[in-house]
Amino acid sequence: MPFAHITGWGMYVPEPILTNDDISKLVDTNDEWIRDRTGIRERHIAREHEFPSTLGVEAAVRALQIANLAPTELDLIICTSSSPEYIFPATACIIQDQIGATKAGAFDIQAACTGFIFATNMAAQAIRSGSIKSALVVGTEVLSRFVNWKDRNTCILFGDGAGAFVLQASDIPGGVMSTVMHSDGSGADSLAILAGGSRYPASELTIHEGKHFIEMDGKEVFRFATRVMGRAVLEALEKVNMTTNDVQWIVPHQANYRIIETAAKYLKMPLDKFVINVDRYGNTSTASIPIATVEAIQKGQIKPSDKIAFVGFGGGLTWGAMVVEWTGPIPAKKHVHPEQYRRFARLRSFLRRVIRFIEGVFSRREL
Repeated sequence: MPFAHITGWGMYVPEPILTNDDISKLVDTNDEWIRDRTGIRERHIAREHEFPSTLGVEAAVRALQIANLAPTELDLIICTSSSPEYIFPATACIIQDQIGATKAGAFDIQAACTGFIFATNMAAQAIRSGSIKSALVVGTEVLSRFVNWKDRNTCILFGDGAGAFVLQASDIPGGVMSTVMHSDGSGADSLAILAGGSRYPASELTIHEGKHFIEMDGKEVFRFATRVMGRAVLEALEKVNMTTNDVQWIVPHQANYRIIETAAKYLKMPLDKFVINVDRYGNTSTASIPIATVEAIQKGQIKPSDKIAFVGFGGGLTWGAMVVEWTGPIPAKKHVHPEQYRRFARLRSFLRRVIRFIEGVFSRREL
């Protein structure tokens, strides 16, 4: 049975930064109040021409560069987002087309902020089953489009960004070792965007009632998160007969500094073993774990052979954890340039549209 290694990683965040002082001009709050309750100082906000696919493509190409893998070699693309580009088509399909992943199947999953763990597990399972050899997992968010900038309880929390992992099959032990995934739909109303689906289709009433904005019971989510994060880590470690003493790093979902702090106390681990960057990005939902991982690698914190635990929670309610032995890129004989495939992808996409149009004309004549 092959092992599923994480061989590439990339992140991308929009340039515009919204500070706590900027938010204090929109709602009754201030920098000290926000930092004391969340640990957040600033967050990145997508520009008008940036979308989940836009951010996701940038992160994906960077991950492929690290992995030294051509997009045409990808077998599978899974995108996870709490702010997808459309209900359908899948954001993953848009990313697939734009990076030139000509043979990859692509689909989205929705598990809110836990989505990246769920998606990475699905990709790893597919590799271990032998059905595929490589996969791209993308977590990408433009949550700022769903924030009520008059609600100080939610507008201070969320930011935009994307992160991506490349997973590849290898006979060498390592990579994704264990995963636990959980859900509890009884808490579905604790964190939700109610309108836009088939239950509350977009209408003048849903817009007037603000049902297209993020709604959150902050206290309930805080209690839930602090209860499940530590347990999930221990459960994932137990599956591979490991303890917290065997782990070099915990990479948690970056939702709130106080939640991470509470999880560290539960696990009886020093806070300096946790990768934390929530202060500069806020809650980027599905993108937060890969963004934090990429930054930790860039700082020289995460190294090959390190044992790492990823842990997240989110709307659904969902939560989960994953234990990984970090290895890095698989040695290759030649160097590839994934960004070049992206340039040709635009031409390929245009030509395929033309071909479909011509086929449509001839099929109508036959009918």
